[in-house]
Amino acid sequence: MQLIRRFFFASFVFFSSSIFAQDLSGQYDCVGQDLHEGEFKGSVTIQIQPDYSNQQYQSYSFELSVPDFGVYRGFAAGEGMDVGIYFALEAKANEDYGVATAKFFINEDGNMAFKKFYYEPNYKGGNTGTEECVRFQK
Repeated sequence: MQLIRRFFFASFVFFSSSIFAQDLSGQYDCVGQDLHEGEFKGSVTIQIQPDYSNQQYQSYSFELSVPDFGVYRGFAAGEGMDVGIYFALEAKANEDYGVATAKFFINEDGNMAFKKFYYEPNYKGGNTGTEECVRFQK
């Protein structure tokens, strides 16, 4: 009977911890590939918004800084490790804004990381790109 209780407790801890989402907040170094601009490097800061988050769904502020381009500010909504992101360059003149989907994961070095695909409907007649980012500070 004691063995069954231990098994039940261990199973409960394992499965309940997978139900509750992980906080993805932090600072990330990124390398991207943009359809129009080519390769770029930047840094992302993501911060959870606890008043608008719960155990299953999370809300975040989002900021991407790209040297020689500027700062993209936005927000994100996630369910666990899958996150949707809206972002916009502060300089509005060239319509450099869009949406993205990001998949977060723990990389082989044990660091939080994500891969992102984005779409910008109006930037230079339409644009897409990808980014790979690794968290360096929580």
